[in-house]
Amino acid sequence: MTTAAPVFPEGFLWGGATAANQLEGAFDADGKGWSVQDVMPRGIVGPRTVEPTADNLKLVGIDHYHRYAEDIALFAEMGFKTYRFSIAWSRIFPNGDETEPNEAGLAFYDRLLDELEKHGIEPLVTISHYETPLHLAETYDGWTDRRLIGFYERYARTLFERFGARVKYWLTFNEINSLLHAPFMSGGINTPKDELSEQTLYQAMHHELVASARATRIAREVAPNAQIGCMVLSMPVYPLTPSPADAVAVMEFDHSNLVYGDVHTRGAYPGYFLRTLREKGIELEITDDDRADLQNTVDFVSFSYYMSVAATADPAKKVAGEGNIMGGVPNPTLEASEWGWQIDPVGLRLVLNQFWDRWQKPLFIVENGLGAKDQLVEVDGEKTVIDDYRIAYLNDHLVQVGEAIADGVDVLGYTSWGCIDLVSASTAQLSKRYGFIYVDRDDDGSGTLERYKKKSFGWYAEVIRTNGGALTR
Repeated sequence: MTTAAPVFPEGFLWGGATAANQLEGAFDADGKGWSVQDVMPRGIVGPRTVEPTADNLKLVGIDHYHRYAEDIALFAEMGFKTYRFSIAWSRIFPNGDETEPNEAGLAFYDRLLDELEKHGIEPLVTISHYETPLHLAETYDGWTDRRLIGFYERYARTLFERFGARVKYWLTFNEINSLLHAPFMSGGINTPKDELSEQTLYQAMHHELVASARATRIAREVAPNAQIGCMVLSMPVYPLTPSPADAVAVMEFDHSNLVYGDVHTRGAYPGYFLRTLREKGIELEITDDDRADLQNTVDFVSFSYYMSVAATADPAKKVAGEGNIMGGVPNPTLEASEWGWQIDPVGLRLVLNQFWDRWQKPLFIVENGLGAKDQLVEVDGEKTVIDDYRIAYLNDHLVQVGEAIADGVDVLGYTSWGCIDLVSASTAQLSKRYGFIYVDRDDDGSGTLERYKKKSFGWYAEVIRTNGGALTR
């Protein structure tokens, strides 16, 4: 039985999200330098290479660099109100430590913004999305070095001065809380993960948080009408059993994720985190200027949501799940995707309420979607994908967003991840598809790069047109 669809507020920002390194291609065009992604042909599941290699799908991506106008026209056809994209740091500062930016890189994003403005689509820009310039990784060991704060500050200021009048919504770092789990991809840390001390990792975390806060301050000086947000990977966690010890395990797991948002919204490290540092024997180098910088808190909190996990205090039950990149154990009550990511629409309502209750800042869901293997078929002479599984996944999650809004949560918008097929960050595959638009390119690099609308394309267009009215319970 179908009941009334949830009510979304007027002006809700419906759209889609991508990252430069996963779709642009043109990895060395127009003065662009190499980024860490250009030497990660297997994503986070395989070793890095010395230099870019032909088997790295990201070097071509889906050639969005040359086909952005076509892609944005398709987004407009769906009715996008907003489009989240990232700027490739190494397009603007090829090595990352130059004093002057690369004009050709800036000009590309001017052209992209022109196209969005032509279609009335609000840009939502991520400043750093898993693509630290490779030179910064190899010369400075990435964010372990305090000097990266200054390099990032120069980069952010350049963007705000060039695009600040055209971009209202900015995100400082993508999934900043992934640094401890994927240090090379997330933080450009070149030292192998198994050789890194916790002292070094937590210091790198501090440097990123200071840089994020400085960017927030600079934006308010240079682009006072802009809204600055942080971006975290959300991971709601349930106790595996009713045991009080498992409830404490949940609290501690939550703390390890929530500290980033706490600092971004409250301007200081919380007591539970200071306890963690004490018990680990870690003394961070925190200057008085750092403490002052951190008080530049964000205007809103954005986050990704793909799955939830469970936690337990019982060592015998701590079995890692295939898709649980951030830790936790599989929840026996949930089904999983082909890549082991557990599917939990209700978890999205829970995390929205948790974040709103905790931080009292507007929230923006900037990544959510289902990675799946799609099959291109022909229907009435047109090539398409019958992706009813994706429609069901997104429908069920969006219904829960509506429930959270009814709960009183302030939600600015929703951008489905990988709105056009792109290269997966975790596995560097193209066969792990998220989009409403199928791109004809396979894991071996073959394909025409032609774009085809999936069944979900029309479905999402109707959801946007009706402001959520087309959703079904």
